Amino acid sequence: MATIDSYETKAGKRYRVRYRTPDHRQTDKRGFRTKRDAQAFAASVEVSKMRGEYIAPADSRKTIGDLGDAWLARQTHLKPSAYRPVETAWRIRVRPRWADVRIGDVRTTAVQQWVSELGMGSDGVKPVGATVVIRTYQVLASILDDAVRDRLIASNPARGIKLPRKPKKRPVYLSHDEVARLARAAGPYEPLVLMLAYTGLRWGEASGLRVRDLNLLKRRATVDENAVEVGRDIIVGTPKGHKRRTVPLPAFLVPYLARQCEDKGATDLVFSDENGNHLRRPHTKSGWFDKAVTAAGVPRVTPHDLRHTAASLAVSAGVNVKALQRMLGHASAAMTLDVYADLFDEDLEAVASALSEARAKAGVGKMWAQSAPAGEQKSTDQDFLRQLHGGRGGFRTPDRWCVKPELYH
Repeated sequence: MATIDSYETKAGKRYRVRYRTPDHRQTDKRGFRTKRDAQAFAASVEVSKMRGEYIAPADSRKTIGDLGDAWLARQTHLKPSAYRPVETAWRIRVRPRWADVRIGDVRTTAVQQWVSELGMGSDGVKPVGATVVIRTYQVLASILDDAVRDRLIASNPARGIKLPRKPKKRPVYLSHDEVARLARAAGPYEPLVLMLAYTGLRWGEASGLRVRDLNLLKRRATVDENAVEVGRDIIVGTPKGHKRRTVPLPAFLVPYLARQCEDKGATDLVFSDENGNHLRRPHTKSGWFDKAVTAAGVPRVTPHDLRHTAASLAVSAGVNVKALQRMLGHASAAMTLDVYADLFDEDLEAVASALSEARAKAGVGKMWAQSAPAGEQKSTDQDFLRQLHGGRGGFRTPDRWCVKPELYH
């Protein structure tokens, strides 16, 4: 149990609480002005020890800088391409602002202000986009999450703040004709453009594809490696989600891929530079891909947009969502629907049409007309629409009255 004793200072009598921590170390806290305050603190210590919620006052004096480097060293589960932006966020944005701040002194309002300043810019610092702001915030919040789990602080003051929304880029879809023009304009890279646009491979998956991964007789490609650019280096690892998958190859692609594999060994890259090394993603406007886009006169797209095109062309060809999910390597069909919901608008129209046909077959409109009170005019749904709009804003076809679509907007 805690003990309380008094001592004299120049400012008058003060009280000190002596107690033992859960690991049986003796410590104390002094400076209480009244005995009641000291007793309240002693009681709170005993309750927190019984509940397993005890937080040592000295632990909360550790700084973000003390914990941040160790936290970063534990992120070994991240792929190099994911680790790099996290390390950059810690080194450039989090550590300069928070390294000397004690974890017990972090306030939610201070974190909110910092997040706002990241997005708006201040003191000569350029503002950054929503994606960078969220990633930077998550580094700080994750460090404090670990501090909570280690019982260094009672709660995470960085949680519960408002973050900027990521602007969702509208996918760009090319038609078959546009893909063909782009591929022809790409010259020697024509097989690669067709591969991206008709299989949905990510750039790193296509550039990491080896001859042994192709089975041209069965028209299948095995996605087993992912070559990602991290700075100036190309890191070869597993595909996204660490999941190997098989992708179907359209028959017209087989001759292109066969020519790509001529005079190559099983471990050679299907798509490589002149030295047989991994291709680098064409970043700048002077790269071959942007030049091909300009020459082909197609909408401005990136290599990753060809993945969206593959999804679009597959849906228009009648591929079901589950098959599309497997081709793209998504974690679930729900994820595929979330990303490409706009491609299934026709399915929604089919639902409405099916419901209308089912209602007509059930004879609901006919039954409603027959159930009208005697002496009243029996009208149809089309008559009702015409009366609703006073005979305006519509037009008549040989068999029905139609309301102008703009009346619904």
